Formats: sequence, C-alpha cells, structure tokens
Amino acid sequence: MTTLKEFQIRVIEHLSKLYPPSDLPSLCDELLKVMDIEDGGKVVPAHHNNWDENDIYLITYGDSVYQEGEAPLTTLQNFLTTHVGDSVSSVHILPFYPYSSDDGFSVIDYYQVNQSLGGWRHVEAICQDYDVMADVVINHCSARSGWFENFKNNKHPGKDFFFEADPTLDLSLVVRPRTHDLLKQVTTADGTKYVWCTFSHDQVDFDFRNPAVLIEFVSILKFYLDKGITIFRFDAVAFLWKIPGTSCINLVETHEVVKLLRLLVERQNPDAIIITETNVPNRQNLMYFGNANEAHAIYNFALPPLLINALTTGNCMHLKTWLMSLPPAQSGTTYFNFIASHDGIGLRPVEGLLEETEIDELINTMVNFGGKISWRALKDGSNQVYEINISLIDALSGTNKGKDKYQNQRFICAHTIMLAIEGLPAFYIHSLLATSNDYEKVKHTNQNRSINRHKWDYKKLNKELSNDFSQHKQILSRLLALIDLRKKQPAFHPNATQYTLHLGLKLFAFWRQCPNRKQSIFCINNVSDEAQSLSLADLNLIETDNWKDLIGDAEYNDLSQQIIMAPYQSLWLTNYHS
Repeated sequence: MTTLKEFQIRVIEHLSKLYPPSDLPSLCDELLKVMDIEDGGKVVPAHHNNWDENDIYLITYGDSVYQEGEAPLTTLQNFLTTHVGDSVSSVHILPFYPYSSDDGFSVIDYYQVNQSLGGWRHVEAICQDYDVMADVVINHCSARSGWFENFKNNKHPGKDFFFEADPTLDLSLVVRPRTHDLLKQVTTADGTKYVWCTFSHDQVDFDFRNPAVLIEFVSILKFYLDKGITIFRFDAVAFLWKIPGTSCINLVETHEVVKLLRLLVERQNPDAIIITETNVPNRQNLMYFGNANEAHAIYNFALPPLLINALTTGNCMHLKTWLMSLPPAQSGTTYFNFIASHDGIGLRPVEGLLEETEIDELINTMVNFGGKISWRALKDGSNQVYEINISLIDALSGTNKGKDKYQNQRFICAHTIMLAIEGLPAFYIHSLLATSNDYEKVKHTNQNRSINRHKWDYKKLNKELSNDFSQHKQILSRLLALIDLRKKQPAFHPNATQYTLHLGLKLFAFWRQCPNRKQSIFCINNVSDEAQSLSLADLNLIETDNWKDLIGDAEYNDLSQQIIMAPYQSLWLTNYHS
C-alpha cells in the first residue's frame, strides 16, 4: 500500500516537468478527484504483465460488418460470437464516436457513441465478452466539435483548448505526416487566429500546455473505465506537445504526459493497458516504453513493411537484422504486433532499415498489386511516400516478379510469423476475412486509406463463410486454427525469451522459450517461392527430447535428417506437448 500523500508526490513529480510550480498542488488534487482516487491504493508493480499467450487482439471498425435494420455494433457482436468466439481475447473497436472526417479520427464528442453504430449499451455488451480497446484521439479533435465552436466564440470549455501559432514563425523543423499547410486560418470573436493542424484542417491540435486539456482527457479516460473499457490506444500521441522551433514530435513533455496518464489510469484500474500508436522510426518508437513506466505496449510499426518486403523478395535479411536488434521488452511492457490495420503500410519505421532502392521496389510491387500511395511533406518542400494503401491479401498476391499461385500460402506464412514473435498479436478484421482491395470505396470517399476499410454486408459474409470453397472461409479457418494452437504454448508468452537463428536468407527462423524453460519452440519459415532444405542438425536440438512440429503434427526422432520445406511453409518445432 502507498499513502495518498506518497501517490500525490509521484503525480506532482510528473506535473513539475510540464507546468509552473505554483499550479501543481491544486492541479494534482483536481486530477485525483476526476480519476476518483481517494487513497494511496495498491502499488502496481512496474514489471507486472497484464497479458499471456492467450491474449489475441482483433482490430475492427464498429461497422466493418453491417445488417440492415440492426445496430452495427450488435452485428459486430454477432459476428464475433458466431465466427470468432474465444479465439480472440480483446477487440479494438476503432473510433466509435461522432466524427466529421477520417473515418472516426476527427472526433466531435468523446463522450458519445456515434448513433449510426448504436449506443453505449452496445459497447458495454461487447465489454462483457471481450476486453475492449478504445481509441483516445489525444492529439486533435474535429473542427466541428463543440470545443472548437467555443474556441471560435471565445467561450469555455474550448476557448483555450487549441494550439495557436504565429504564421510568421519559422516552422520548417516541424516533422510533417501530411502535405497540407500546417496552420489553418480561423475567424474568431477575437479576430483572426492560426491553429495547428498536424493531420488535416478538419483535425485541430490540442494545446496540452493548458492543464485544462490534461484534466479533460483524464476525465475521458475515467469515463471509459466506468463503461468497462480497459485498453487505451493513444492515437498519434507522438505529436502531442509542440514547441515552435523544434521538430514538435517525440518531445520529452510528450513522454511525461504518457507516464502521468499511465500512473493515474492503473491506480484506478490495475488491469488497464495503455498502448501508444507512434508511426515513427523504430528507435524513436522504442522510447515509448520508458523504463517500464510509460506505455504498456507499443505498436511494432516496422514489422508490416519488413515482413511484406521479405515475403515479396524471398530474402529475410532485413527482417532478421531488425529482429536481432529488437531489445527484449521488460516485463510490464510488450510489443503490439500487427501486419495490417485500418491505415496503410507505414514507411517511416523502415527509415535506416531498408535502402531507398529497396523501398522503391516495395512501393512499385504494391502498386502493381493494386495499391495506392499517400505522401508527406519534407522540410525542403518536397514530398515523400508516407504509406502504402492496400489490403494485405492483395499485398501478398505475388512477389516482386509478379503475381503467382502462392497467395494464400504467403498470407498464412505472414500471420504464422506474427503469431510466433515476441509480443501481442493483433489481427485486422479484413485479414481474418481475406478481404480484397475496395476500389469502389476509394472512389466514393476519394481517400486512399478506404481501400482497406471495406464494409461487409453480414448476409453476404455469412454466405461466404458457409462455403468451404470460399477463400474467405479457408483463410479464416486456417488462421483461427493457428491462433488456437498458439494459445496452448507457454513459449509464446508475449515476454518469453526470443533468439534469432541464422539459416540463410530464405529461412526466417527464431527460437522462443517459456519463462520456466520447460518449453522451447523453434519457428522456421520459408519466405521464398521455392522449396528449401532444412538440416535439423543446424538447430542444435536437444537429442534426449522428443521433437514435434505443432503445425504439421509430424514427429522428428532423427535429428540429423533433412526436411524439405515447401514454399512459404512454417514449422513450430517443440519439445513440449500440452
């Protein structure tokens, strides 16, 4: 136990790095009041894991499946119950609030559920079956929000919520994720002002230098906790704190805000998890772990482009080099692994990991498979490809030589790798369902990201999933079988030991061992379109153990034998059979 005074000291320590000393005691008291913290409570161990090998995430919009005459969140729950069951433990429902653009990430009201999806009772119903992750769109809100209307009319709350800047300032050092003008001119009751818009002119950035903004977001987090939500995705958090004359990304104050919010949230609910969404170069991304006192988990943004690069070139050198350099996450922290999401394949995370010529080849391959590209502005005024927009099933429809017959095998191999590496695995709903590029939606919205945001008519989807010859049914069945297999293996605990193996450039391999060392799993994946020979002697397997491939259900007693691995075949060789 800690006393209330001891806890207050910890809160004030973080606040002191953000706000004037005179404000700290009253601000601390207000934050504790909003979060309903009345005593010191229990100390949450810094290295306690709120996860194990049974934790699998599903990422979906509230209306990724819909049925006429029914609230989409009810349809989503029916889909989960009928087709997914307990294969997944957690569901990330992408922004389900009223919004004005960006498919939910331009939030109008953080305290409401978009009426077109349903209501809070529908979200709470899903919380009864799964751990639910909600987006905390913490960097910006909609230009049509009540707060921004108040800003324009010089009223509270909102009058001082948004970041303003002088348009004559030199802002050339600011890191940009988009190509539009950074500042937006706004007519207000106090005259013309210029507000900061990192992502679009419909998404106006908050000013966290104002402690009222911090208090508001603590109130939002407490509200979500009361609704049964226990996992929080801090969207675009890297851009949260701005200091003109700097890059305005990953500033020390931003890290301090995340540490403070974690401290408050886990004191209210020790089971809560904060995940930071920071689409930045790999080294910068790792900083959001702090010293096991910042994010519980970080998005492993380098994994999607590196894995797709390996599978389309048949060469795992860069993927292997990256895995070797990835530091083991301390207990109490872990990686959030995904290879597809509602956004595109970000290329910033592979800066310094892939050569420019290799990035260009990856872009060209994806464009040949029907992908789109999105751009960002550089300091010199030029533009650079920011992300590739494509569905994963289409991204893996061939190699850099063109499309081929191994699409499904390549797709399954990608997810087998994701399921096995250190961290929490997360499946985008359109990966589970092998949904192809949605060109009609791109045409309708004029947004490249819409290509991978298809909305399934639930009746049509059920028809596909009842057909054994349907690609959607075949992929879903194989992925669910792999998920259920993974969940039985203690060596796949998100924090289990991991070592990279060296078996050439065609076989991507690594070793996992559970915390009590009873189980080892050697994960070997042929990332090429040609059969490869694997010598079991190269793995240094313990001869006195009995080795079995969990995926193929084959036993190997002769450890000197050669195994011929088919294109994109994966092996999970283990000495422990649960």
